[in-house]
Amino acid sequence: MGLNYKLSILDKCPRAEGISAEQSFKNALQIAQTAEALGFYRYWVAEHHSTALLSSPSPEILIAWLLAQTKSIRIGSGGVMLQHYSPYKVAENFNVLASLAHDRVDLGVGKAPGGFPVSTQALQLGLDQTQKGNFKAQLQALDHYLNAKLDRNQPDQVAATPIPQQSAEKFLLGASIESARLAADLGWNFVFAAHLNGDATLLQVALQTYSSYSAGKQAIVAAQIIVADSPDQAEELAAGLSVWTLELENGQRVKIPNEQSGQEFSRQAQSPIKSLKKEQLNIIKGTADDIHQQLHALHQQYGIHEFIVESPLLDHATRLKSLTLLAQHAVLAA
Repeated sequence: MGLNYKLSILDKCPRAEGISAEQSFKNALQIAQTAEALGFYRYWVAEHHSTALLSSPSPEILIAWLLAQTKSIRIGSGGVMLQHYSPYKVAENFNVLASLAHDRVDLGVGKAPGGFPVSTQALQLGLDQTQKGNFKAQLQALDHYLNAKLDRNQPDQVAATPIPQQSAEKFLLGASIESARLAADLGWNFVFAAHLNGDATLLQVALQTYSSYSAGKQAIVAAQIIVADSPDQAEELAAGLSVWTLELENGQRVKIPNEQSGQEFSRQAQSPIKSLKKEQLNIIKGTADDIHQQLHALHQQYGIHEFIVESPLLDHATRLKSLTLLAQHAVLAA
């Protein structure tokens, strides 16, 4: 059957036990090339720091490598964690990428730290966060640099060179109404992180907010999926997975995988826990037919025209098989 929605891939470049970083990158390339051959629309690399389980602290570097070894699939970040970096430097990086690969580069930007406080402190060493401003100000600065054109008659102009013929497509990743509104106000695409927030009411309001303030543009929805040969096998693979919301007394609010991580995050941040709550796990799981039925229902209910899906599993063969099962079940809209 043909689909009324596009399917894209979000990859964290996981490392199962005994897998080297080099092999995890080869696995990522195989996922990207397989996704391209199967008709998936985008392949995005996430950003995570100081963890043995994931090999993606620098999406920009991996994007360049992957662009050189693919032909048609869009390659991007899901996303760059802007709080750690100069908006100007991010604009330069993605202008270089967009100049290397015409009209195939996506810049996804996120607000989360992508790691625990010790790695955040190391990343931000020497940066004055008060000068950087809040996330909205940082995103506005990034947008300015991406949109600015080089004027040779203004020697004092700060331009994010090179200026590509086709700029990277811009996406804000978030799971709140505020993020939806900010994306719309700046003219950016919006990706609702449903894999981090399973609140159906919030999803609906965020999608409506974005559509209302962006002259009818539709948001993308990010979802975790587990595809298996049977529903029971999918349930077995999902066992043990969880997501928690941690809020600290210092105002920091993050998603974490388990209660122990919350205690460790609090210790590293040197801030007491204000609340630590286990959330409803939002994973679309089952056979390929089950997955497509659930995605189609979401498409019909909310008008979602693209899903970017991520497997929370570490095993490469299992993740690769899930892509194949999904694609064999349907003719992808890409």
